[in-house]
Amino acid sequence: MTKLYLAIPCYNEEEVLWDTAEKLLDKYYDMMSEGKISSDSKIVFIDDGSRDKTWDIIQDLHYQNSIFQGIKLSRNRGHQNALLAGLMTLKSKADAVISIDADLQDDINVFDEMIKKYEAGCDVVYGVRSKRETDTFFKRFTAESFYKILNRMGAKVIFNHADFRLMSRRALEAFSLYRETNIFLRGMVPLIGYKSAIVKYERSERLAGESKYPLKKMLALAWEGITSLSVQPIRIITWMGLIIFLISLIMIIYSLISFLVGASVSGWTSTLCSIWALGGLQLLAIGVIGEYIGKIYLETKRRPRYIIEEYLRDEFE
Repeated sequence: MTKLYLAIPCYNEEEVLWDTAEKLLDKYYDMMSEGKISSDSKIVFIDDGSRDKTWDIIQDLHYQNSIFQGIKLSRNRGHQNALLAGLMTLKSKADAVISIDADLQDDINVFDEMIKKYEAGCDVVYGVRSKRETDTFFKRFTAESFYKILNRMGAKVIFNHADFRLMSRRALEAFSLYRETNIFLRGMVPLIGYKSAIVKYERSERLAGESKYPLKKMLALAWEGITSLSVQPIRIITWMGLIIFLISLIMIIYSLISFLVGASVSGWTSTLCSIWALGGLQLLAIGVIGEYIGKIYLETKRRPRYIIEEYLRDEFE
């Protein structure tokens, strides 16, 4: 039977954690009784430097039932690094690890199908939303645009897939070879290249608390994904520079011809527009290039992506 671990990043999740733990425990017991997973499977919460009672709850859960484990990061490192910490800590302990958010908006009932596809030979199984009817128009539009823009910019991601996925031990070992500091998991995991599959599910409403990914963070995540996985923005700037250079040549030729034939030349309006347009483009180009230089700077420092302060687990592990 498959030894399954869950990796669940948590940041200020005290409002949902007890209910989440209860639902996951019931699901685990059902899967164990049906012989789908082994009895030594675990549910692991990763506390990403929460400021509320999240870690206290994780400790209480562990002391009440050893099926629950906890990983405490030394400080807040963001969702992606917290999830990475869990995956890398658990890669040698489980046959497969499923990552899921603490709010359980992702459907835990597809665990069975994920395990089935894993046992059929898939090293990665992606959870993909089948529809977004529960989202507002704005949320649906921005989310779908997010995936389309990422793919067009060269960051190849699975459409409507976030970080709800199963990864085998072999896939996790391969993923551990990716050492970069700037990480975007949903774009990096497909780079492994092992056999994969998808399972579709409907996402439910959040039980309590606020979403940890409002529009501002979604835009930041999209930019992180694009600049971490693709150099397309720099290529776009190169093409824009070439186009503007060609336009400037045409304008020079036009100005010379106008001067030679004695025609009046456009005055301040065209001059000011050209200065502002070129100045804005130059600042944009410098900003984008600076973003890549900043990432290079961070990569060369080789600072740890996370530090684990405490790991609650069974003594014999």
